[in-house]
Amino acid sequence: MSPKKSRKPYVIGNWKMHGSKAGVDALLQALISNLNPIQEVQVVVCPPAVYLEQAGRIIAGSSPVASISMGAQNLYPEPEGAFTGEISGPMLFDIGCRYVIIGHSERRALFGETDGFIARKVDAALKAGLRPILCLGETRAEREKAKTFEVVFNQLEAAIKEVSVESFKQGIIAYEPIWAIGTGLTASPHEAQAVHQFIRAKLSERDPGLANIPILYGGSVKASNAKALFSEPDIDGGLIGGASLNHEEFINICLSALN
Repeated sequence: MSPKKSRKPYVIGNWKMHGSKAGVDALLQALISNLNPIQEVQVVVCPPAVYLEQAGRIIAGSSPVASISMGAQNLYPEPEGAFTGEISGPMLFDIGCRYVIIGHSERRALFGETDGFIARKVDAALKAGLRPILCLGETRAEREKAKTFEVVFNQLEAAIKEVSVESFKQGIIAYEPIWAIGTGLTASPHEAQAVHQFIRAKLSERDPGLANIPILYGGSVKASNAKALFSEPDIDGGLIGGASLNHEEFINICLSALN
């Protein structure tokens, strides 16, 4: 495995369907004032789409300009067209997004997104100049049947087959066991590390350069458990859900990612 200290940690906040104009302003101002001095961790916030432009203005208008980057929670795999209600990669890039979450378990479970459709989104993101944050993870039933590695591999393989290996080096992977998302349950550092190590090994088999892709953990990450998770050699930070809406909690999680 690549030495962890050679990979910059990421902490990415997925705000999901939460927020208001006032709330976005308050949360970002708090994050900017506390996280701006921290350059060793790449912090990304992913507000709901209707607040992306506002968030971009706040980040760009800070003095000095915030070190926080902006991402989106989803995109459609076509660059334009008659797809009412959808948002394309070029549109997201145009308003300042540089990252996009793809394949989150909620998209898979609630909206029926398949591995193949998600792979197309990864390809679309890369073509638009966005870094895809590809989410992988198994259900509780799949874990209990010892299918964790099989499920994660199939999800990963579908995406890699859709794009070139060289392009995929721009990606980020988030391992999010579905049974740990929003449930209060968390994979132990040892359990999470085992899956992260497996993912990194499979990437390395495909191309040694892929072994340096950041692999994040998500699933009820809190300030109280972040340090133990992020200390594992193949865990490069976290994709944070509910805790990213509390500025004090999120700031402490970011601090936990410091090597």
